[in-house]
Amino acid sequence: MNSINRRSVLLAGLGVAGAGALAACSSGSGGSASTPSLVGPDDAAVAAAEKKRRTTGRTRQVTLTAARAMLDLGGGVMADSWAFGGRTPGRELRLSVGDTLAAELSNQLPDRTTTSVHWHGIALRADMDGVPPATQAAVRAGRDFTYRFVTDAPGTYFFHPHVGVQFDRGLHAPLIVEDPREPLRYDDEWVVVLDDWVDGVTGTPDEVYAELKQGMDGMDGMDGMDMSGMSTMTMNSGSSDASATPSGSGGMSTKFTLMGAQSKLLGGDAGDVKYPYHLVNGRVPADPDVYTGKPGKRVRLRIINAGGDTAYRVALGGHRLTVTHTDGYPVQHEQADALLVGMGERYDVLVTLADGVFPLVALAEGKDAGGMALVRTGSGSAPTPSVRPEELNGVIMTASRLKAADDVRLPTRKADRVHRIELTGGMGKYDWGINGKRFDMGDPTANPVLVGQGERVRLDFVNRTAMWHPMHLHGHTYQLGTDGPRKDTTIVLPKKTVSVHFDADNPGRWMLHCHNAYHGEAGMMALVAYQA
Repeated sequence: MNSINRRSVLLAGLGVAGAGALAACSSGSGGSASTPSLVGPDDAAVAAAEKKRRTTGRTRQVTLTAARAMLDLGGGVMADSWAFGGRTPGRELRLSVGDTLAAELSNQLPDRTTTSVHWHGIALRADMDGVPPATQAAVRAGRDFTYRFVTDAPGTYFFHPHVGVQFDRGLHAPLIVEDPREPLRYDDEWVVVLDDWVDGVTGTPDEVYAELKQGMDGMDGMDGMDMSGMSTMTMNSGSSDASATPSGSGGMSTKFTLMGAQSKLLGGDAGDVKYPYHLVNGRVPADPDVYTGKPGKRVRLRIINAGGDTAYRVALGGHRLTVTHTDGYPVQHEQADALLVGMGERYDVLVTLADGVFPLVALAEGKDAGGMALVRTGSGSAPTPSVRPEELNGVIMTASRLKAADDVRLPTRKADRVHRIELTGGMGKYDWGINGKRFDMGDPTANPVLVGQGERVRLDFVNRTAMWHPMHLHGHTYQLGTDGPRKDTTIVLPKKTVSVHFDADNPGRWMLHCHNAYHGEAGMMALVAYQA
């Protein structure tokens, strides 16, 4: 069942299918008289920046059909969801640096639902970023729209919708941009997509969001409290129980709301949503995806967290991981037993395979659940779905411990502009925002975070909430601190500040938001806009 939300209604009312007809958003004049003149998505500056990108002259043409699908998640679990091409994750797209991607989105979703495609992590041209209403009008049901852009940076990326909470359905797939001069040496690759799953099993993401946005203030004796750190009513995130009502809640439904998820790594509350399943490459742990290889071979794992509300602690039993990249960009190599991967983050690691059968476990951080896949290089029986290899409690790598590789580290430069990005709100009223404001889809150019072409910009993420947030910037990569890794998504822990730097070299209008699907939809978004 599809619940058409306010954003879908707004975008459908625009009456257009693509970017070219977008009215206020494609004008260099900005959204209102009080807004400074902004570079629009289809301004000349955007086209000029695209012409400067290195290109091979090759074009890869694909069709992405977004439609309702009955998905087999393994183990007899079927999900009535939406997906690209009838599968989740969708079929991997793989190109070389400098290739042009021409991806035709065919919207066959039910109930007149609008949609789009955002190319997560790609520094592409602004009018192809797929963010209604900031860069294009949403693609109406029954219509097509072609995204065309140059992929000018190698790395591990993925794509997904940017309308409502569609991201928490099955509409996502990997996008791998290969480097023909790849410096790493390895024998094979395995793309690993992690996902938390509710759609078509216990409910829909729209129903999840409707419950969450009721907030917790109505719970007896708890009015006005920030519930982000609540730990007194633990609920099993692996349960598929249709409903649960905590004592003293005044009858408030908690069919989807998870309480009591705690993680030291995440600084407290680990998440909001009770997922019945956690998937690795679209499969439940009881019927896992299997990678088959040979002992002694070196394999590159490209790990993508496509989840809506879950950070994963990832480990391969019996192996150590050599971390080589995060969010597509190389880092100084570090050894680890496990990784902490927030929503929207990607990590590349190298492993040398041992002989036997080994579990690749994605522990749902703080939620007492997880996903699993298998690596098989020899004889042996498969571990149980509940296996927890000792590596999960070994050296756990986080982005804050990594350094950028020398060839991608930003040159030292004083910031031309500094923005304080306060992360605000809480579970009490479910009023997540940036600088105390909820992003207004009806007026996307209100209160922009202004930057100028060629500037070095510093963003200070100041988390005033009691929950962690994976903060994602479109169209750019930033550097953590002065020598940290280059990333587009980073975890900001509760009550902590993270400073990042980027060069404003990709003109247009770009979203900055929490990649928790429900926090972003509730309003934790802002528009980073270039001044004309």
